[in-house]
Amino acid sequence: MTQHLADRTRPAGAPAEAPTVTDDRADWWRGAVIYQVYPRSFADGNGDGMGDLPGVRARLPYLAELGVDAVWLSPFYASPQADAGYDVADYRAIDPMFGDLHDADALIRDAHDLGLRVIVDLVPNHSSDRHEWFKRALREGPGSPLRERYHFRPGKGENGELPPNDWESIFGGPAWTRSLNPDGTPGEWYLHLFAPEQPDFNWDSPAVRDEFRSVLRFWLDMGVDGFRIDVAHGMVKAPGLPDMGSAGQLKLLGNQQLPFFDQDGVHEIYRSWREILDEYPGQRIGVAEAWTPSEDRTALYLRPDELHQAFNFHYLMTGWDAADLRRVINSSLDSMRPVGAPTTWVLSNHDVVRHRTRLGGGLRRARAATLLMLALPGSAYIYQGEELGLPEVTDLPDEVRQDPSFFKDNGQDGLRDGCRVPMPWSRRGESLGFGEGGSWLPQPADWAELSVEEQTGDPTSTLEMYRSALAIRREHPALGAGDGVEWLDAPAEVLAFRRTTSIGRSVICVVNTGTTPAELAGILPENAELLISNEDFDGTGPLPGDTAGWWAA
Repeated sequence: MTQHLADRTRPAGAPAEAPTVTDDRADWWRGAVIYQVYPRSFADGNGDGMGDLPGVRARLPYLAELGVDAVWLSPFYASPQADAGYDVADYRAIDPMFGDLHDADALIRDAHDLGLRVIVDLVPNHSSDRHEWFKRALREGPGSPLRERYHFRPGKGENGELPPNDWESIFGGPAWTRSLNPDGTPGEWYLHLFAPEQPDFNWDSPAVRDEFRSVLRFWLDMGVDGFRIDVAHGMVKAPGLPDMGSAGQLKLLGNQQLPFFDQDGVHEIYRSWREILDEYPGQRIGVAEAWTPSEDRTALYLRPDELHQAFNFHYLMTGWDAADLRRVINSSLDSMRPVGAPTTWVLSNHDVVRHRTRLGGGLRRARAATLLMLALPGSAYIYQGEELGLPEVTDLPDEVRQDPSFFKDNGQDGLRDGCRVPMPWSRRGESLGFGEGGSWLPQPADWAELSVEEQTGDPTSTLEMYRSALAIRREHPALGAGDGVEWLDAPAEVLAFRRTTSIGRSVICVVNTGTTPAELAGILPENAELLISNEDFDGTGPLPGDTAGWWAA
């Protein structure tokens, strides 16, 4: 029997106070390296072919050895899994496919014992259509107070047969689905910016606001160190839900002004959440997944009384071009500086094509992009498997795909499944060490050569490069800290900059985004290389194309 949401607190027998990480670094999150775990694809602890929390827990020592500061867990809540857990039926329960609350409690405690902080996904824009609120709203019909917690509207047309407005779903088609009245007749329409199984909450409802403040406290009491906020820009809709009135395909990142994204009303919500975060010890943080028209609009989410970080999608979407990269690096840093927030840098996540494939140029280019990212001031995000140099899997059979966007006819390529293929841990075995029961998406056979086991101890491997880079980043405070870079004169296809700390220690980062060697005379100090992405380059002479390096100065 499912316990009522309002009655559920901590797991039975768990202490009232969850331990936190002891960390003497002020504002740990400003330069943190945060590792994203996609639980269903990270490690399988019970052999059912699906990753779970016990599997993640068992692999925490690997993450500590890698050298990251925090772990971000994608959703593990009770869910029908219409969109890989981003359709939440119960925000205070763990889906049985991932474990239970005791598993979550044990994972958080073990992570803290290893010096790792834990950030969990929060999905406040929409719930599952199996959420008790929504099920009751349908049962009770028009006029039910529960309908005020979502966006129910009568349709247009003679008999209400047309959607209330012209909004499009991110997954294709209208953003509205018509409900049935309790007697089975066609009824009101409800809004869903994503799949029909994900009805949008109405954040004008006090009950919704109260519920999520309670959810925040539930997980903070469990000991989590922060929240990654899904669709952080989407919760508030323009008054009256006006038509878009614009032609063309809806894009997540562009200069469109949309009536359901990046509305100013979201900032009142985050100010109230910041008050809650600040009540707890250990610097708990909020991270916005906010797709906005500009870096300046993103910065508004990070004012001192709002959230702490936001994903830098403008950087993620920039191609492998020196001029474009320098432009977005400068604009990102410039926009964050006035609000006193760190810039974040990310190359891959569970929603985009892995950067080894997306940037072109293969593994060599991906490794160079990593050293560039990790040399920039601010916080960096690593997506599971990128430290192994995993490519996108582009040849999955249609019958195994599960991404909702794959089944919609709106131009989505459905490649989110390709970046979610389970991790290879060992050279052999049915699922390369992922678990004893196979894997929910098939792994390419040649991933055995990219496994953790195969790469560990090989100084030329991508895994060991990541381990070295993160160790050097900790040893040299010039990397990650601060809010600016000192650009150095360099050839057209080369980025070169110096990072200097307040005590005078400096690191120079140089990246050749071209395909031909670049002369670096006068840029680099002699015999001072710290790390080079290209294992075939010894640090002397022209810098090869698609190569990055760090030098102590």
